[in-house]
Amino acid sequence: MSTVTNTEKHPHGNAGKLKGKTPGKTGERFVYQDDEIIEKPFNWAQLTRLFAYMKPYTKQLLPLVILMMVLGTLTKLTVPYLTSMAIDKAIAPKEGPTSITLLYTITAVVLVLYIIQWLASTYRIKYTNIIGQRVIYDLRSDLFKHIQKLSFNFFDKRPAGSVLVRVTNDVNSLQELFTSGVVNLMIDCVQLVGIVVILLMINWKLGLAVVLTVPVMFVISTKLRVRIRRAWQDVRMKNSRINSHLNESIQGIRVTQAYTQEQENIQFFDTMNMESKKSWDRASMLNQGFGPLIEITGGFGTLILFWFGAYLIQQGELTVGLLVAFSSYVGSFWEPINRLGQMYNQLLVAMASSERIFEFIDEKPSIDDKPDALPLPKIKGDIKLKDVVFEYEKGRQALKGINLDADAGQTIALVGHTGSGKSTIINLLSRFYDISSGKITIDGYDIRDVQLDTLRSQIGIVLQDTFIFSGTIRDNIRFGRLDATDEEIEAVARAVNAHEFIEKLPGGYDTEVEERGNMLSMGQRQLLSFARALLADPRILILDEATASIDTETELKIQQALKVLLKGRTSFIVAHRLSTIRHADKIIVLDHGEIKEQGNHAQLMQQRGTYFGLIEAQFRFI
Repeated sequence: MSTVTNTEKHPHGNAGKLKGKTPGKTGERFVYQDDEIIEKPFNWAQLTRLFAYMKPYTKQLLPLVILMMVLGTLTKLTVPYLTSMAIDKAIAPKEGPTSITLLYTITAVVLVLYIIQWLASTYRIKYTNIIGQRVIYDLRSDLFKHIQKLSFNFFDKRPAGSVLVRVTNDVNSLQELFTSGVVNLMIDCVQLVGIVVILLMINWKLGLAVVLTVPVMFVISTKLRVRIRRAWQDVRMKNSRINSHLNESIQGIRVTQAYTQEQENIQFFDTMNMESKKSWDRASMLNQGFGPLIEITGGFGTLILFWFGAYLIQQGELTVGLLVAFSSYVGSFWEPINRLGQMYNQLLVAMASSERIFEFIDEKPSIDDKPDALPLPKIKGDIKLKDVVFEYEKGRQALKGINLDADAGQTIALVGHTGSGKSTIINLLSRFYDISSGKITIDGYDIRDVQLDTLRSQIGIVLQDTFIFSGTIRDNIRFGRLDATDEEIEAVARAVNAHEFIEKLPGGYDTEVEERGNMLSMGQRQLLSFARALLADPRILILDEATASIDTETELKIQQALKVLLKGRTSFIVAHRLSTIRHADKIIVLDHGEIKEQGNHAQLMQQRGTYFGLIEAQFRFI
């Protein structure tokens, strides 16, 4: 089914915009409804949920990564001890002469260990990158698939840019965590445990003295974690706002330039850009503060090492070689501690992004199949609306007890002033929204009791604001039915009189159209949407202001085609141009969500009521 959300008809279509003051020259603050900071505690359950995306690859690649990690760590931890042996046994032994042979042997062993360490590191990085990219692919795919299932009211409340930033920026921010962060965390933990064990084995007194600084680091990280987490959440929020405004600005550039509001729009963007910069500066300052604090704490550890180590050498409890090895191990000890501090910051960034990602993934579609929903069989097209009441927003009724019957094959026209409920009825027929009360049936089936895809696959919709996808003319028409042949595509194009203009394009049916079909006129875009909908061969065809932007000559051609194409289908036509619905079997006149009149053109003209007034008013301005 070919369709586009008709937000112009939705009285709350901009509900997802600003709910505070709009920043302008005064730079007042504003808040997007969906971008308020998510206040959730840092919990391992959510982190486990995020890491669950690695599970499919644990058996395939993780053993290799762990093997390379262990091999690299063992070689790294062995080198300082061999250095101490070189000093104490070969260079400056307590007893006997120096041994050049032993020194060369140890040097050769160290060289081999460095080569092994390099190879292990190379393959570890290769495999972790493979795992990381596959995880990001899966996460982004899951998010996009879920967004495709969400209902119209979800998108009514959110700017397109806000949705876009979840799929791009927030997912991208997790790449480093999965490509290197998780494995580096394991490496650092193994390395820390190994170093602590070795330090205590070399000299437990000196080992305990040095590791006393670790609790200090823990206190520092605990105090900063809440501030850092909130700061990164704020960064994501500001970036989301920029993306939302950028998307809106690009889409509305013609209106901006037509009303010469470029400078105001620039000031608007500058305000948001400055807020984003300040937010990033705050988060970055807190983030960068971790390293220096750990280095200062590490400096105190080094001071303790040489002061107490020199004392132990004087007491004969430690050799110079072992003190050098101890110094090397302590240096290696602060390195993973420092990385763990950075890793914690990385986890905070990941938490801020994952909260926003899972907020969308956890969003349940308001319109979904019931557990016992049955497939809708091929329909004839008998439609009944009984006492239908609908509210876009609680307490504000858009439809008030609508009763409407449409027999199979009939053409039903919906007319009325803007906001009278015409497009709302169409949205309800396709079950883009669920009614508040009442019942809608097709061939006797309540549309809430059948599977959505089997319902919508039998309904074709052509909207006034036709959406053209990037790609060829042929691809855009084929969107109505993906297995259609080129001959079928050309046939429907001829039926709606689109073939003539398509053949005049540089590449004919294979002409690449720009984003949203900007290279085509509005009339041409609508002809393509006609062809797309008719290719789907729906049992119910809906034309929502479908001829509003077509010139009179083109409209006459379409009217001739529609006489054949609408035959045998139940069709609903919404039209402000009342001349297009004179031959409808039934005309429904709506006013403020209620049916005021119904009948064919002749009957309603005889009543000289609301419909007569609309016809008279329209022809007065022709």
